[in-house]
Amino acid sequence: MTQESTHIHDLTVAQLAARLKARQISATEVATHFLARARGHESLGNFVALDEEVTLKQASACDQRLAAGTGSALEGVPIAHKDIFVTRDFASTAGSAMLKGYRSPFDSTVVTKLAGQGMVSLGKLNCDEFAMGSSNENSAVTPVGHDKPMPVQNPWDITRIPGGSSGASASAVAARLTPAATGTDTGGSIRQPAAFCGITGIKPTYGRASRYGMIAFASSLDQAGPMARTAEDCALLLSAMCGPDLDRDSTSLDIAPEDYTRSLNDSLDGLRIGVPREFFGDGLADDVRSATEAALKDYEKLGAKLVPVSLPRTELAIPVYYIIAPAEASSNLSRFDGVKFGHRADKYTDLADMYKKTRAEGFGDEVKRRIMIGTYVLSHGYYDAYYLQAQKIRRMIADDFQDAFKACDVIAGPVAPTVAWKIGEKSDDPVANYLADIFTLPASLAGLPGMSIPVGFGAGRMPVGMQLIGNYLQESRLLNMAHRYQQATDWHARKPEGF
Repeated sequence: MTQESTHIHDLTVAQLAARLKARQISATEVATHFLARARGHESLGNFVALDEEVTLKQASACDQRLAAGTGSALEGVPIAHKDIFVTRDFASTAGSAMLKGYRSPFDSTVVTKLAGQGMVSLGKLNCDEFAMGSSNENSAVTPVGHDKPMPVQNPWDITRIPGGSSGASASAVAARLTPAATGTDTGGSIRQPAAFCGITGIKPTYGRASRYGMIAFASSLDQAGPMARTAEDCALLLSAMCGPDLDRDSTSLDIAPEDYTRSLNDSLDGLRIGVPREFFGDGLADDVRSATEAALKDYEKLGAKLVPVSLPRTELAIPVYYIIAPAEASSNLSRFDGVKFGHRADKYTDLADMYKKTRAEGFGDEVKRRIMIGTYVLSHGYYDAYYLQAQKIRRMIADDFQDAFKACDVIAGPVAPTVAWKIGEKSDDPVANYLADIFTLPASLAGLPGMSIPVGFGAGRMPVGMQLIGNYLQESRLLNMAHRYQQATDWHARKPEGF
């Protein structure tokens, strides 16, 4: 191993790609290093599937292409996938006992696209069951190196949650166990864990990245996105992930993929940043407020202009989301009945009994809670009163954003009201968990792109993230804003002690 390789885990995606292309280091060497990192930090509970043989075989193929000069843009760079994306080479469980040991016969489109750019898969990362949660305490799957399920730990403070549902993705990137990871965002599940773990993550416009092969939670909200340490890395990854997939995903946008790195260095002079007053009310912790306001002042120094805006229906996002998302979940999860795949109860008397026992055994408490809520709001007599009204307000929330964008180019504010809380602190209070999504839900309901960037530290020296929200298809602008900020600050370069 070369002297440089002792610091492999401190290199960003862009830096690794450059060194691999210049053949200063080999893909096999990089993969071996990160596999050792993953094994050495199993205590965090991040990985639920590792297979050294599969990973090193992929890395060897990358080395052959690099030697032949035919390597792709991200050739040999490792990535780990949230266990919501199906993969042929690793089990795909969605964090649920319902899918324990399930092997997909195909790869999801996002996994296929990243592999097509030469990325090497390190394995699968833990997540809240069926992506339902804000803390990564809801997984029923046993992580590598453990003998039972456990909450994923935040490397900044292992007594705290990493956020969810993509918490293991954020934790693994922050701990330098992988330079990048995939995540999914239904109501904030990329942005919130990215903020809690001090990394960068972006949810693109709904439809930008194919949902084919993503185990569905709420189909009108689920969207894939990259998680890494820098905006430059996210731009590289998003360029590889996005693009139309019309034959396999009816919600995929028929828009050609972009090179999101092209405008990273554009000037921010004259950029209008909308600051919604609803994001800075009484529920926002002082430490988060201070870090966010300091970041906004930094943007002014970079040439941007702050503009007050209003998103008047922000508070309605929580009840609207927790009607629409469970309704879609109750429909999507009806396929898990023990008939064709997944868990099946051992003892039952007839078909109906098999359904009931299989679902009772296979689903965890949070999933059952959301299925019950969803079934209720879709039932006869309640559809009009709840689901239909929620859809109407969802449209109004989207209209609020369009009104705000008349006065500004981008909207900025906190990602979450507080820093990451202690493991178990809100386990018995699901509503408290739901309320933590107040700032991320509106953009998800509207289908807008949003991202989180680290902007400082709050209570307990825990990371604080700021959210950037753009208009439809404005991912390049968000990445440009984030990159320019990261050129002027070093919050994104900080790492947890001991990692």
